[in-house]
Amino acid sequence: MSPLHVTRALPEDATDAALRADVRRGLTVRPKWLPPKWFYDARGSELFERITALPEYYPTRAEREILADRAGEIAAASGARTLVELGSGSSEKTRYLIDALPALAVYVPVDVSESALTQAGRALMTKRPGLDVHALIADFTAPLALPKTPGPRLVAFLGGTIGNLLPAERAAFLASVRGLLAPGDGLLLGTDLVKDERVLVRAYDDAAGVTAAFNKNVLTVVNRELDADFDPAAFDHVALWDVEREWIEMRLRSRTAQTVKVPALNLAVDFAAGEELRTEVSAKFRKDGVSAELAAAGLELTHWWTDTEGRFALSLSLAR
Repeated sequence: MSPLHVTRALPEDATDAALRADVRRGLTVRPKWLPPKWFYDARGSELFERITALPEYYPTRAEREILADRAGEIAAASGARTLVELGSGSSEKTRYLIDALPALAVYVPVDVSESALTQAGRALMTKRPGLDVHALIADFTAPLALPKTPGPRLVAFLGGTIGNLLPAERAAFLASVRGLLAPGDGLLLGTDLVKDERVLVRAYDDAAGVTAAFNKNVLTVVNRELDADFDPAAFDHVALWDVEREWIEMRLRSRTAQTVKVPALNLAVDFAAGEELRTEVSAKFRKDGVSAELAAAGLELTHWWTDTEGRFALSLSLAR
């Protein structure tokens, strides 16, 4: 069995510096905001796993259905010898692809969590001993330098995570992905699709309150890491559908007028009663829009697969 290769592309203090910058920037503007990546400490990750099993939350099941049913077609269309997964986490769903790619020589999982990368990498190498795994500890929204690996390359960005990026951020991200690819290399992209507003809102505001706890967890993270004094009980979870932008917004609404102190940043943040803090945007897509955004980045959409109910799509686009 080949050794597990781990490359750190993030400085040891990068996470702390990024959190400080995001909190200072997001809490000193109007409307206030915090980026969704700060949901995911250990408790946040556990809560999200619970969310994916909820009856209201369809995206994970829908994407897994496509991968289970279409992995062979995806493999044949891409012919990949290197698979790069951005935001790989546990690499659970990716295993459908790995099993379907007989010529696959190298897997490059990219994530900010070293523990998740090493655990998933070792599990894959045990299952497929001939596979070289080059784990990369990095933020996929920043420019990446990938190891030299055989082509064709397939970059996978699953889970509908691209919807968490604002339009300008998506354009920059897709352009950066195109920069990693040679002509004929591909991008496998997971996108949640526009659908009935009631279905969408329920997916982000479940009856059991798990998503509400997940949303408020960002306050717990800021409290722990920056010695802040947010009271999560003083905020209500809100999920709204923006018809014009075609995205879900998750927010935290202050129940009362209050001042939150963040001593690590020497910051006092005033909230009016009813004032909202945006914590996540989750854009939903249509095929024509996805194709146009890919084309603007130099990628040509060649294949489009959906689950049986047409809720979620995986698309394959090739670098021109």
